[in-house]
Amino acid sequence: MKRWITFDLDGTLMQNPFSGSIFPELEELVSADLNEPCGLKRKLLEEHERLLASGQIVSAYDWDEIVGRLLRELGVRRKVDILEMVRRHSVPPNIFLLDETILPALKRLKRSGFSLAAVTNGFYKYQYPVMKALGLTDQLDEIVTPDRVGCAKPDARMADGLRLEGAVAVHVGDRLDHDMVFAHAIGVPAVLIHRRLPDALLPLSPGERAESENLLPVLRRLASQENLLPEDAASLPDRFMPSYVIRDLRELFACLEAEKNRERGGERGGSGT
Repeated sequence: MKRWITFDLDGTLMQNPFSGSIFPELEELVSADLNEPCGLKRKLLEEHERLLASGQIVSAYDWDEIVGRLLRELGVRRKVDILEMVRRHSVPPNIFLLDETILPALKRLKRSGFSLAAVTNGFYKYQYPVMKALGLTDQLDEIVTPDRVGCAKPDARMADGLRLEGAVAVHVGDRLDHDMVFAHAIGVPAVLIHRRLPDALLPLSPGERAESENLLPVLRRLASQENLLPEDAASLPDRFMPSYVIRDLRELFACLEAEKNRERGGERGGSGT
């Protein structure tokens, strides 16, 4: 039986080239076709957010369809090959790992006996070239994407294939709506990675951070950015709450150790009944 650790990709492990490189290139090309500024990047991001807000999560990451539809609405006949653009832009500084701890931590997890999977809402054809260029494909045993399984996070079915081969230990991600909800849906600890934690949280363990009142403003800001709740909401539903909060993947090992200790404590408690 495999012991899986699952990871989100964008915002968790890596930066893709869409917002910083591909969308600006598209905007320049289309503006030239129209002989006037078109604000295409803004339109693309607004359509992405509209689809997310309406629950059309798989469609929100189908950039070929989104770009093609917006070009038709603008009356532009240009044919765009998004995959070609992804491949061309999958070089530094257009793409990068989000910190220097990622590859060493993934290697250490594999040495510890874990199997590692990316569970991402980005389509495989867009994610794989970026992952390959960054060295992530050498460390990950499986890549789960909406175009491969027919659903997207936070749908628990995203983990069905992995759970046929073993058990998921934890899920690590940066979004409340996709990652924390997904982890709770499959019944595993939800590990929130947030690289800009307030100073008051830094001395605390990942588990203590998740229980701290000082985390609440961070969660409210994330909820507001994800259009989940007003930033001044008094409380967040349990499905958005992390079990652990880490700054980088080095701290993931403390979460795994805490889970191991919790399971041992449960076993000792059970043996006394």
